[in-house]
Amino acid sequence: MSRAAVPGLPSRHPIGGLLPALYADDAFAQRFTAGLDTVLAPVFATLDSLSAYLDPRVAPLDFVAWLASWVGTADDPEWSAQLRREAVVRAVELHRWRGTRRGLVERLRLTLGVNAEVSGDGGAVWSSTAGAEALPEPSGEVLVRVWPGRDPEVDEGRVREVVRSLCPVHVPCRVELLSGPPADEGR
Repeated sequence: MSRAAVPGLPSRHPIGGLLPALYADDAFAQRFTAGLDTVLAPVFATLDSLSAYLDPRVAPLDFVAWLASWVGTADDPEWSAQLRREAVVRAVELHRWRGTRRGLVERLRLTLGVNAEVSGDGGAVWSSTAGAEALPEPSGEVLVRVWPGRDPEVDEGRVREVVRSLCPVHVPCRVELLSGPPADEGR
């Protein structure tokens, strides 16, 4: 979409009518200001609908990419327009959950259309009882199980890229690709 001159777009605020009475009947002044009206009409139209430009649900798609940069979220041109808009709308929520299991699962679901389950805690153990026996050593690994969701195919490279970008650098993360939801293992 272009916000440049639009042929035939009338100005909602014609300059010729705002001129002093001396120039109101001057044909040259009216033609000159009409030329300015043609240039300024798209600017006024954009300013009149500025709130729509800042709403990713209705903004032009090139503005959605710009809004994504404002809120620090990914914007992949390969995604559908609806998905790109949804990523910007949910950016604050996803930032709130960044670094958590829920954040990783939601990000994978939104951006790649896959289902995921995250297990492991990265190696943190503690006891609320003073002087209690030491707890067993955790594996220190986070396991991310992924299976198809919105699309029947799972792009392993993109899944690993998202997991790598969202897992803390000091925590080893392992990704398993499954053909369907994992069987309930007595949880």
